[in-house]
Amino acid sequence: MDQRWLISRRTVLRGLGATMALPLLESMGWAEPRAAKLPVRIGFMYMPDGVNQKEFWPSNPAAFPQLLPSSLEPLRPVLDQCLLLDGIDNVNRSPFNDAAHAIELSTWLTATLPDATRRDTISIAPSADQIAAEQLGQYTMLPSVELGTRANELTGIGQDGLNKRYYTTGNFRTATQPLPVMVSPAEVYKRLFATRGAVRKAGGPEIDAGQFAASSAPSDAPKGESLDRSMLDLVRESAADLQRRVSRDDQSQIDDYLDSVRQLEKRVAAVEQRRASVVKAAATPPVAASSVARSAPLEVKIPAGDIAWSEHVRVLGDLLVLAFQTDVTRVGTLITSMNQGIRYPELGQSEAHHELSHHGGDAAKLAAVAKIDRFNLEQFAYVAGRMKGLKEGPGSLLDNTILMWGSGLGDGDSHTHQRLPTILAGKGGGTVRVGRYAKAHGNQGDLLTAILARAGVKLPKPIGIGTKLLQELA
Repeated sequence: MDQRWLISRRTVLRGLGATMALPLLESMGWAEPRAAKLPVRIGFMYMPDGVNQKEFWPSNPAAFPQLLPSSLEPLRPVLDQCLLLDGIDNVNRSPFNDAAHAIELSTWLTATLPDATRRDTISIAPSADQIAAEQLGQYTMLPSVELGTRANELTGIGQDGLNKRYYTTGNFRTATQPLPVMVSPAEVYKRLFATRGAVRKAGGPEIDAGQFAASSAPSDAPKGESLDRSMLDLVRESAADLQRRVSRDDQSQIDDYLDSVRQLEKRVAAVEQRRASVVKAAATPPVAASSVARSAPLEVKIPAGDIAWSEHVRVLGDLLVLAFQTDVTRVGTLITSMNQGIRYPELGQSEAHHELSHHGGDAAKLAAVAKIDRFNLEQFAYVAGRMKGLKEGPGSLLDNTILMWGSGLGDGDSHTHQRLPTILAGKGGGTVRVGRYAKAHGNQGDLLTAILARAGVKLPKPIGIGTKLLQELA
């Protein structure tokens, strides 16, 4: 490419009171032979209460991925981009034998038990996402984003004398500082595109990808209370000016990107209107929200009736993808449900996930748990599919991402922290070998350490109970 036509990787769209990041474009020089490597993003999606193990793990691993258990069927469209890890164990909860639900989420990204001598306060360890954010955040406008479908502000004392924030918190900036999640799609949208004094950052850490020996390479908005004016309207002139200066391929990519943001903006505004009406009618916070967003134009259909949990997860997932695509952040978490689980009226179930997970071998409850597992994996497949469909450099956004899905319990009935259900989507810049099942020889700390290393995060020691880099990723 003629160097005279390159634009800065810090280029953003600007307007009155708005700064809008862009996806990585060819005109930014990412396609140049000597260009810096594309950044690796890391994301985490969480589901509580374990899984129906019989319907989750392949009965014949040698036939994977041709033959899939029922719960994994939603992954077929992205299965070539997934790694199913079996045998991941986490902490031994012996100091907290009656506190399985108090520690399932809080130990998932820390691989560390709470301090047994300070149970009534928060004292655990920084979570893997925040360890990554501390280093990778210097290259992006936001160090990380923490998203969820429910606020995590419980207070008081719970099981085994533990602080109740342990029940609902998976993100810890420090050992004593739990982080809240953002529930409102409009608040997330504003955070991604609000005006900031600092210019967009760029670059990234040096990563020796060769050490991992992976064999595969990266191939008009409705007016709502919280979105009074379209972000795209504010940056319209800036976008038109940029499109006059970039390549034809980039013009097309910008068109698709802006169309995608426009549709997402409409959905967010519609969600906020519906959330407000539900709150007003019920005088309680809503339990879900809605969205669909694509990288190309599509017909937008706004569902009628109450807000659905799956719609809430998808709009938050779309916003996480948007944050990764525009390099606003490289670290994100989506807690789709918390420790005691939720009800799934979309599945025709009135009993809560937590109660169903205490199945005691009952066939009907086990079948209901399997439906919940499959439903959650449909949302994970949706988010992974969105990233798979977005071009970045010679491959896709998913090629340069590691998105981990899992639960803090292996089995909800026995409350085990062994054989945690774990799926990775994305090639991590060519450092993760996907499209397969692997028996892991390591624990949750080893896995988290290996994921962070692939994003260039340098650690003085493995995370939590970890002792090494998990080798089965490559």
